[in-house]
Amino acid sequence: MKKKLIYKIFLLGTLLFGGALCAQTVTGTVSDTNGVLPGVNVVVKGSTSGTATDFDGKYTIENVKSNAVLVFSYLGYITKEIPVNGLRVVDAVLAEDSQSLDEIVLVGYSTMKKSTLTGALSVVDVEDLNKAKTSNVAQALQGKVAGVRVASSSGAPGGNIEVTIRGVGTIGNNNPLYVVDGVPSLDISFLNQSDIKSMSVLKDAAAASIYGARASAGVVLITTKSGVKGKTVLEANYWYGVQNATNLPKMLNANQYMDVTEKAWNNTYTGTNPYTADKGRSDFGNTNWLGELFEPGKSQNLQLTASGGSENVQYLMSLGYYGEDGIVVYDNDKFQRINFRTNINAQLTDKFKIGSNLQLSYSIQDKVPSTGESLIRFALLRAPVIPVYKDVTDPTYSVEDPFTDMPFFTPTGYDQALNRTMYEMVGNPIAQAYFSDDQTTRFQTFGNIFGEYKLMEDLTFRSNVGIDLSFYHDKTFNENYGDDDGGGSAIDQGLGRRNRPNNLGELRGEAFTFTFSNTLNYLKTFNERHDFSAMIGTELISNYESFIGASRSRFAYTVDEFRYLDYGGSTLDVRNSGTATEYGLFSVFGSTSYVLDGKYMLTANLRADASSRFSENNRWGYFPSISAGWKLSDEEFLSETDWLSNLKLRASWGQVGNQNIDDYSYLELLRAGDIPGKERFGNPDLKWETSTQQNIGVDVGLFNNKVAINAEYYVKNTTDILLPVGLPGLHGDLQPTIVNAGEVSNKGFEFSANYRNSDNEFKYSLNANFTTLKNNVEKLHPNVPSIVTDKYRTVVGEALNSYYGYKMIGIYQNQSEIDSYLTGGTGSTQPGDIKFKDINGDGKITPDFDREFIGSSIPDLIYGFAFNAEYKKFDFSVFFQGVSGVEKYNDGKKIVDYDTRPFNYTTAILGSWDGEGSTNSMPRVAFNDNGSSNVSSIFVEDASYLRLQNIELGYTLNGIKGFQDMRLYVSGRNIFTSTNYTGLDPEVSGLIDNGTYPSSSTVLFGVNVKF
Repeated sequence: MKKKLIYKIFLLGTLLFGGALCAQTVTGTVSDTNGVLPGVNVVVKGSTSGTATDFDGKYTIENVKSNAVLVFSYLGYITKEIPVNGLRVVDAVLAEDSQSLDEIVLVGYSTMKKSTLTGALSVVDVEDLNKAKTSNVAQALQGKVAGVRVASSSGAPGGNIEVTIRGVGTIGNNNPLYVVDGVPSLDISFLNQSDIKSMSVLKDAAAASIYGARASAGVVLITTKSGVKGKTVLEANYWYGVQNATNLPKMLNANQYMDVTEKAWNNTYTGTNPYTADKGRSDFGNTNWLGELFEPGKSQNLQLTASGGSENVQYLMSLGYYGEDGIVVYDNDKFQRINFRTNINAQLTDKFKIGSNLQLSYSIQDKVPSTGESLIRFALLRAPVIPVYKDVTDPTYSVEDPFTDMPFFTPTGYDQALNRTMYEMVGNPIAQAYFSDDQTTRFQTFGNIFGEYKLMEDLTFRSNVGIDLSFYHDKTFNENYGDDDGGGSAIDQGLGRRNRPNNLGELRGEAFTFTFSNTLNYLKTFNERHDFSAMIGTELISNYESFIGASRSRFAYTVDEFRYLDYGGSTLDVRNSGTATEYGLFSVFGSTSYVLDGKYMLTANLRADASSRFSENNRWGYFPSISAGWKLSDEEFLSETDWLSNLKLRASWGQVGNQNIDDYSYLELLRAGDIPGKERFGNPDLKWETSTQQNIGVDVGLFNNKVAINAEYYVKNTTDILLPVGLPGLHGDLQPTIVNAGEVSNKGFEFSANYRNSDNEFKYSLNANFTTLKNNVEKLHPNVPSIVTDKYRTVVGEALNSYYGYKMIGIYQNQSEIDSYLTGGTGSTQPGDIKFKDINGDGKITPDFDREFIGSSIPDLIYGFAFNAEYKKFDFSVFFQGVSGVEKYNDGKKIVDYDTRPFNYTTAILGSWDGEGSTNSMPRVAFNDNGSSNVSSIFVEDASYLRLQNIELGYTLNGIKGFQDMRLYVSGRNIFTSTNYTGLDPEVSGLIDNGTYPSSSTVLFGVNVKF
């Protein structure tokens, strides 16, 4: 009996022990609080068996013992160990750890550990990114990443954002390539910030060469959020902001204006001064035109998100609304956008999964003239003595058009009441804002569908189809308004002088880009020492765009219901147009990486692109790169250095390309129609623009990686620049031919540092980055030794588009100074005029010998720094951003304070020259030329600035019934700017500042709720 009992116990133990040793296949999903995590290392503890999670956070490990322990590690997260305990499904949720260095980052068509990167790649802190409450994700990058400059073309709602990475390398488009969930795009304005899970900036050729022909300006990789296994989680984020114009110049009031114009007349003419006689007129106003033009704006954003899923299917849906009503009166400067995004991932079998990520976006942008001859420029120029509205007794007054014009015209007298030559006027900017009707709508579908199959444990095939489809409609109605000045054609006699006759223009178009990519990824670790990865792939991109436009004039009825083409005139000024373009790109690429003992790293990439934009002789371009890294901190001779947590040296070389030219540019263009002929000469030898880049970098971690430092030195040479070259007039009126001409270099130093302290209840971090840049034109086409405009030029030895003109050295104080300096003849120069530098010393100021380069639009230094803190349930952040060593041509200053016409002036004119010794910096005010008609250093101003870009204070509530948590916050954007620039906004991009819609200061309140 005892023997049988012992035998049974022994048999049961054997079965239990054997079961513990039985091998099985374990699968699971790894995520954090925001979604799934691709590239997480999953290893069986104590063995070499392991894998990494795929793009959907899923993993599979075979032959796992039931009593094994799985180790999950990921850079930026705390390493987690989970016992298998006989389970076949083991999911893991990782917590963030800022001290970790095992983060997996997206580097193109694959992932790598950040600790083994050898190229220049910056990972953007998405949490910090979301603190910048903007309509455009690209603008939120401002100041966040070393080597990246962000500027807006206008502060108007929905305005364009320009992003440059490591300087301006070409004459044309310098915006980077964006890749969203594997789908390329040249614009990301359709994205909602809250949908972004991760963002990386590929800055050097070693990081970006896998994108070959489109990567010369850098690449920004974006991954959007996806669902995770578990019960449905609902989130709602909302904020509301109030905006105000800032940094406005102080203009003269009516009395000051009359005093200055009186002085200007006395400094110009002799005899009875008409401005003296006009002082105190009862029909004068005292208008602050900037104050009348700008009012508080408002903006709001709402984001709703639902996510969850089962073991095999996960989903996420989000709905977002962004609305902004700008700071110009009458609400004709608005921008609205609605986003809907859905993400679904399904694990069909242990080896096969599919997924889709689809976004629908619809936007409406109402525009007022905000650049060039804009209403902002008019508000700067229009004299304060002119009221905004006419007196109701004025015979030209009407309820439909109550605004003063140019000024006080009446049907019976051209210059009755006021002499037009005394009060030279621009249009009424308030009327321009009122009558503006320019709207663009856009509907966009953007997304991808993918399938992924694990051919074997270490080999995965992925196929991805992406679409970018948009429909746009631009509709502009120009309503006739203003006073009758007696002009216009016979049929339009009696109409107001603005938009004579009224007219409607419409443009409708569609753009479709199809992307089909296939990749094969291999990842293997040999003998615990050799980490090897390889990837090969192909990509096909096809683009088609078409548009049709039409316009009509002379609408009898102008209410909104009749602003359609059918209701305009059908005999005169009827126009229509339409065309289409297309291009294709086919690519073959590959990448391989080898890491020995986790400290010796080597990576190589090669991409071959064939573009339809080049002739068959030059259709293919080849873009290689190679990079290496050495982690010195793992060497034995540094193993005892406790304070040094990480030290890695990196070096890279590579080439990337640019194909951003018009379609068919290499072909000869013929003109059809009534006068057939040649429109443009072709260039069958046209080829790729190539950027060759070298990079040396160092990554340092100190004190258990509480301090992280990254430094880079780069050299970027762009050759075979795609340049439009015009032919002499004897060949006729032809379009420029695109040629490969010129070479531009960019070189500089990048530095970023981060300190985090999370050891105590008060947690805080400090972040800083700066970038230096030297831009230089190395070569131009022999037939185009310089590219010249009246204000700037591009020549060998200078930066692209450098300002060129006379250098002001003072003010002539008396006639004796003029006679002694201008020995070659004084001309009409008189005391109080601007004194320019006589470069060649011939006693004359001439354009051929006395002009020089007086500034550059490309900054020498870009920087940003931030402070973030948490204490109990409070959080606080502040972020500064700026540029230095940059100039801008302030044409607004030229026409306001220095023009010979009696526009309004800023209060700076009160300090103008008023006799010998009064000033040596601002010339006499006059109605004749005091030297200010010349392009000179007076108007090329230092546009350096330091801006408090964002400040935010938040409080998190927990334990509220029905909510997981709730965060309330107040935030400010663009709170103040320190600058010497006298224009409206030193940040605004563009070489010439004519008076551009300024960026506004915003105070907003928000709430984030998770259910």
